[in-house]
Parts: sequence; C-alpha cells; structure tokens
Amino acid sequence: MAKEIKHVDLKSITGPEFLSNLNYKELDILSNDIRNYILDITSKNGGHLSANLGTIDATIALCRTFDFKKDKIIFDVGHQCYTYKLLTGRQLDTLRQKDGISGFQKMEESPYDHFEAGHSSTSISAATGMAIARDLKGDNYDIVAFIGDSAIQNGLAFEGLNNLAQSNHKVIVVLNDNGMSISQPVGGLSRAFRKMSGSSFYIKSKNAFRKFFFLTRFGRWMWVKFTKIKNWFKRKVIGFNLFDTMGFSYIGPVDGHYIRHVEKALKQAKKSIRPVIVHIKTIKGKGYKYAEEDVEGSWHGVSKFDVATGEIKSKEAVVSWSEQYKFLLKNEIKINSDIITIVPATEHGSDLDSLFTEFPNRTIDVGIAEEHAFTLAGGLASSGIHPVVSIYSTFLQRGYDELSHDVARMNFNCTILIDRAGLVGNDGETHQGIYDEAFLYTIPNVTITMASRSNEALSLMKESLCKHGVFAIRYPREFFSVQTEGVKKIPYGTWKVEIESRSKEVAIVSVGPITVELKNKIQELGKDATLYNAIYLRPMDENRILELLNYKKVIIYNAYATKEGFANSLESKLMDLCYKGKVIVKTVPTEFVKQATIDEQRELFGIKIDNIIDLL
Repeated sequence: MAKEIKHVDLKSITGPEFLSNLNYKELDILSNDIRNYILDITSKNGGHLSANLGTIDATIALCRTFDFKKDKIIFDVGHQCYTYKLLTGRQLDTLRQKDGISGFQKMEESPYDHFEAGHSSTSISAATGMAIARDLKGDNYDIVAFIGDSAIQNGLAFEGLNNLAQSNHKVIVVLNDNGMSISQPVGGLSRAFRKMSGSSFYIKSKNAFRKFFFLTRFGRWMWVKFTKIKNWFKRKVIGFNLFDTMGFSYIGPVDGHYIRHVEKALKQAKKSIRPVIVHIKTIKGKGYKYAEEDVEGSWHGVSKFDVATGEIKSKEAVVSWSEQYKFLLKNEIKINSDIITIVPATEHGSDLDSLFTEFPNRTIDVGIAEEHAFTLAGGLASSGIHPVVSIYSTFLQRGYDELSHDVARMNFNCTILIDRAGLVGNDGETHQGIYDEAFLYTIPNVTITMASRSNEALSLMKESLCKHGVFAIRYPREFFSVQTEGVKKIPYGTWKVEIESRSKEVAIVSVGPITVELKNKIQELGKDATLYNAIYLRPMDENRILELLNYKKVIIYNAYATKEGFANSLESKLMDLCYKGKVIVKTVPTEFVKQATIDEQRELFGIKIDNIIDLL
C-alpha cells in the first residue's frame, strides 16, 4: 500500500529535523506550500519576493544535508533567507514588522542565524574568517556561503574568493545562478573530470602522491612536470572556468529546483577537504507568473500587492521622490549632452527604468559595484562629462573611499542623487539612510542639500550641474501630493524663511519634506515661531545663522539624519558666535535603527511633528 502523501503544517515547524522523514514527492509538496506561504506574507507585509521564491528548493536541500545547529550558513544577500527562517522554526506572519521577524538573518533572533548582512557580497569573506577560526580551534563543522548571482560580481566577493582559494580552509560556496552568464565547459569528459576532482578519494590520493614526490629533489621536479601536463590537458581538452583557474573544486551546474540533485552535489561538497564551489541554476520568482516573467526587477522587492492579479497596492494622487528626480533628470539629459547617469543595480528601485530605455547610451548600470561606480564617475568627470550617480543612502557608504579619493579630492563635478535618505522603515538596521549626511560632512568639496518640495528639487537639480564639485541631493523613501508650484531659483547655499514670527522667541531650522507638514501645523495651531527651511545643509546660510542669534531658543530639526552632520555643525557655529540662548536638537539617534514603520520609528525617537510643536 502506497504511503499517504501529507502536507506539512507550516505553523508546527520548530526545526528542520522533520525534513529527513519526507520523501521527494512530499518535499515537492512542501516546497509549493512554502511558496504560497511566502507569497501570502509578502503580499501583506512587503519584502523581498523573487529571490526567496527562487531559493526554496535549494534551502530545503541545504537543511537536509547540513545540521545548522553546528554547521553555519551565511545568506548573501541576506534577504534570501525566508525559507530558512521558516524551516528553523520561525513563523513569518510578523515579517518586517515592529518587534517581528527580520527580513534578514538576525543573530539575536535565532541560534540558527550565524551572521548578519543586508548589503551584498560579504558572505565569502565572513565565511573564510569563520573557517580560519574553526580550524585554529580544532573544531569540526561545515561553513556554507550561499551567494546570489548579482552579489558575486562585487569586488568584495572577488577579494574573498581570491583569499579563500589561496587558503587551506574549507568553505562550501553555493553559487545561486539565476541568469548571470558564467563561462563553463560542457560535455561528458568535463562532467566526469569534475566528479573525479571533487571527490574525497581524488583529493586524498592527490595529497598522498604529492607527499611522496616531495621526498626527493627529482620527485619535486616530476611533480611540477606532471602538474603542467595535467593543466594543459584541462585547458585544451576539458576547459577551465573562473573557479577552476582560481583553484577551487567545482561542482555543477546543478538544477537548483531538483532537490535530489542539489542534495547530491552538497553531499559531494561535504566530502571535499578544500574550498569548493557548488554552482546551482535557479529561476528567480519560481512558481509565481508575474515574478518569473519579470525582466526589470519589479518583483525583487515588493510593497503590498494582490497575489491573484499582481497589482501593487499604492496610494493615489501621490508621487515618490524617486519618481520626481527621475523626471527632473530626464529633462536635463534631453538638453545636456554631457550628462551620463550611473547606478549600482538600483535602476528599478530608484524608478529609472524608463530613463535607461530612452537613453541607453547615456546610462550605465555597473551592477552591485558601488566603489566602481564612483571611480568610474571620476574618470568621466576628468574627461568633461558630468556624471550623475543615483544610489541608495545605505549603499553610498560602500563607496565612501572612492568618492573621497577619486572624485571629491580632485574637485570633479558630480551630482549624487541619494535615494532612501532618512528612516526607511521595515528593512531595518542595514538599510536605514541616516548616516550619509554625517560622513559626507567629513569629505571636502561636497555640497549637501535636501529639498522639501518639487520646485526646490528642480532648482537643486539645475544647480548641481553648475560646476560646484560634488553636489549631493538627499531625498526620502516617501511620497508627496502632486502639486503645481511656481519655480524660483534658490541661490546657492541659502535657506528659505517659511514663517516669520511676530516675536523673537523661537526659531526652528528644519530639513526636508517634513518642513512643509511642520509649517502647516504651526499655522493651523496659530503658534508663534520662525521656521527656516534649510535646503542647503552644506554650505550653510551664514546670514540666516546670524539671524538666529536674536532668538531665545533655536530648535534644530532633522528627521532624516543623525546629529553628527548638519545639526552638530549648526550648533557648533552658534556656539562659535557666542549664542546665549537655548539650543534643542531633534534628530535620529546615532544607533542602528530596528525595523518598524517610519512613523513608529519617529514616535520612538520623539521626532514627530507633534514633538516639535510641544517645544513651542
């Protein structure tokens, strides 16, 4: 009598041990159930969808092959871990919510999470460090770096691969390839050789022969000759790929949606005594029509959506700041042939798809390579081109050295559109855009700005092209109501007076779009305060700063950054000018901000508009 096929109750999962009791038909059913579960959760909470749909089968195979109570795994980028979280006993109902389950690996969340990352390409370096520590202590467990396709092209990943290949410390690198072209030899002889060269018998025999030959000088000479012959044979007859050349054992490619085959490859990798690459081929968005057919990255990270129709649930009569700056940039490209736009794999996220389609020769996506993006910009600027680098705030920090050394130091003209500046909500600590303002303040020749309205954004965009060196424009991950406003040029380095008080009791210096809301609230309540709109954070408006000396109280309000940038600099200037009144600074605290909605985060830190009104 055939065994009855049953569904696993996903809510009953406390750990991956149950997987060993399932046959492959049951595992396929489990995979499909997990896929539907992830679709349901992300449709309600948002999150990283396509990457997780594509890695369900491979994650099941990993959890059946390894014991991650003692073995260690690092997901790269960390957002591929939804299935892993579920299989290790965590329900996803509170995914990305305040005090809920993180969208990334989180060490404090579970003993199954051994490292944390929200930025890409860190896994191989971290895994190598873990392997060195393991071997130094004489411990015995496996370490897996599960790295996504785009992450492998980042310089850090190659630095890690280079170092790992030279070491004798075993790490299993699972390369999740869902479309990136990786050169590889084909054919039966090639497969046979790979199977042999990755086996423990081959490796142990090779080491034994090496020790034997190295007993004499003639033996060492023979070893070198045989090695040259072997490498010639591999190069001419079988063929190398990148990993062969670097010295890794290589297994693959393997169908990443065939659990049995992935398990077989992983078990072979476990037998290796040196670093090994397991190359799996997967389909991003597997099992969900809209995600599978997505060629623009629309389903990589999603907000709330309707599973049946694929329709994104969004607000009406509003536009995002990303969309606004895309529109402004597109207009400038049309009239200025010297502009080239550079993005590090954020083309879709920053709403620049249509720009790349319309101007293919004026747009460059360098992939996940932020460092390269800025040095590339420096090279363009040195030759008379004006580069516009569009980048998320959280990724800008990865290019700090190149921006400083290769662009600002030579005072090249370059516009930086800093998307996701400020609190970003549910993505949590790794993605908050609150630090860029402070570290940009440490680099000479950098102008830092933030508009509160669309007409100010237009003025800043045009001003950024007027040879001011590096010109940074910050904008948040927020929406604003569509308006028709008159456009007036804002002189370089100046602020706007939004409200002028009847007395000289209180002055508020506010930053960014929240200034508009604050202005409306002050007027609605009839409060008496002068409100300055600090559009230029650096250089600051020296004339307005002198005016502040006449007030008894100055409130510096920046809900988009930590204190160390603009707020500290303004407070310091007031002290240098011997200001006698009271200074109150309201900013995001200098800490790693946990996931929650932006409104919840502001409430937690006391930087909502109501908190400012209470100070008047």
